[in-house]
Amino acid sequence: MKSLMIITAIVLSAFIIRAEAQLRTNPQVHTYSIFARDLQTGKMGVAVQSHWFSVGSIVTWAEAGVGAIATQSLVNPAFGPDDLKLSKKGKTAQEALKILIDADDGHDYRQLAIVDAHGNVATWTGPKCIAAAGHIIGDSFSVQANMMLNDKV
Repeated sequence: MKSLMIITAIVLSAFIIRAEAQLRTNPQVHTYSIFARDLQTGKMGVAVQSHWFSVGSIVTWAEAGVGAIATQSLVNPAFGPDDLKLSKKGKTAQEALKILIDADDGHDYRQLAIVDAHGNVATWTGPKCIAAAGHIIGDSFSVQANMMLNDKV
């Protein structure tokens, strides 16, 4: 287990170094995502924009009547299906986020945002996330970004 953690740390470090070098040479490499739940109808949507190839297949997840999730910044693609399973079992967005983050050795490098079928929103931007990263939450919505020009974007 310890060797797996060391290998994971080395791989994550290489990705961060590469991402930050790419940001210095090409400031248009940012990623951002948004999701929202309509307060009247309960309908939800989630979207992502990124320089990363085929990003929609690993960042955004949603299921009608269950919830939506966006996972980015050194994505953990298991977060999507795992969150939907937790939501189906009745976990709130906050409970699901805590379970996912606590179980992930790379959580310091990730961003994660969840909205559940009741409009509860939970977000996480790890302290070692690719710079400049952050999120904003509101009533039944969240936006997340990383690799922005600065932390004001």
